[in-house]
Amino acid sequence: MKTKYLFLIVIFTMVFSTNAQDRSNFKVGLNAGLPVGDASDVSSFSIGLDVVYHWGVSELLDVGLATGFTNAFGETETITDGAFEIETGFEDFQFLPVAASFRVYPTFSFKLGADVGYAIGINEGNEGGFYYRPLVGYNITGNTELNISYTAVDNNGTFGVATLGILFLF
Repeated sequence: MKTKYLFLIVIFTMVFSTNAQDRSNFKVGLNAGLPVGDASDVSSFSIGLDVVYHWGVSELLDVGLATGFTNAFGETETITDGAFEIETGFEDFQFLPVAASFRVYPTFSFKLGADVGYAIGINEGNEGGFYYRPLVGYNITGNTELNISYTAVDNNGTFGVATLGILFLF
């Protein structure tokens, strides 16, 4: 009886592994975004690099790891009070996300997904925080994806950016 179960487990593992290897993919891309909410008070624009590796779990689901780099440019603001003019500037915000990633494919070209993990703060005074990024993607070609997402880092407030990105499959 033990041999029968062991045989079934080995067959299941081989089928699962073969399917996952066929759908494994590596993606690298760029994104650009506009800060929203409280982030728009201190930043004006962001650019980022995305690096993602997915394993195909089934025809409808990929799971994997995501990382990259995001730089939100600090905004400069001029405050005028009568004859006095004061210029204030905010530092750039830089994050390095480390996240688990999943994608669900309702159709071949269309995908829904999210990355969830931790964003490491790179610049001085940036502690990082809980990172999440829900997204919607569309396959333009077999190896090019266009996506829109909301990138957020939570740590005593939310730093959020609405982004548009392009990824290339390798």
